[in-house]
Amino acid sequence: HHIKIYINVFIALAILTLVTVAVSYLEVSFIEAFFIAITVATIKGSLVLCYFMHLISERQAIIWLLVTTFVAFLILLFIPLISLTDQVGGW
Repeated sequence: HHIKIYINVFIALAILTLVTVAVSYLEVSFIEAFFIAITVATIKGSLVLCYFMHLISERQAIIWLLVTTFVAFLILLFIPLISLTDQVGGW
């Protein structure tokens, strides 16, 4: 049962790799090619994480990890703002 899933994921990864290579030959702007490549890479990474690293069955751990990452991102985003407003004669 699991082997069939792994083979299907492998086939999907191979097809998405071909899509990534095909995007490099398209006559599109750099921004369009970049977003297509990032989208394909995100899908491929998600497949690897979910199936080969068995994270698809650990939803609660993933949710807590994402929430923690988002909070850390917000803190790091606002640290320069705090230091900017803390200067003498700010704004």
